[in-house]
Amino acid sequence: MSQQRPDLASPLSLEFPQSLAVYDDYAQAQRTVDFLSDEEFPVEQLMIVGTDLKRVEKITGRLTTGRVALSGAASGAWFGLFVGLIFVLLTDESALAALLPPLLIGALFGLVFALMGYAATRGKRDFSSVTQVVATRYEVLVEHKSAARARELLAGLPGALPNPFA
Repeated sequence: MSQQRPDLASPLSLEFPQSLAVYDDYAQAQRTVDFLSDEEFPVEQLMIVGTDLKRVEKITGRLTTGRVALSGAASGAWFGLFVGLIFVLLTDESALAALLPPLLIGALFGLVFALMGYAATRGKRDFSSVTQVVATRYEVLVEHKSAARARELLAGLPGALPNPFA
């Protein structure tokens, strides 16, 4: 049976962790840790772990050919502007002469590549969205050697420990 040396252990782990409390939102778990910190508890012996992960996708809008073209052109123009700014620094030309061609070329390439990508989906994803992974429960873990002291301190914080009979 091998034992990990403390200096090689992951910073995201505890030695023999015990559950201190489980909450439905992160703010409650954070409040618990903050309270223990205020009470000068060694908070490096605590960990908040999000469990019951869910992938949430928020639909932000409908994609149309015009919207995709505009977005692609704008994205390409930003890149072209960046390249143009480098040209401004490295050439003796006027700022407009150094900025305009890369900006226009970038916008054109952005437009073409965005439309090609959109056409490749063949209408199977005609919407834009933002995806996030969220936890539905948050568990505060504590090192076994400090669990009793943490529970004792939390008894002084109203509502800190969930009702086990609820």
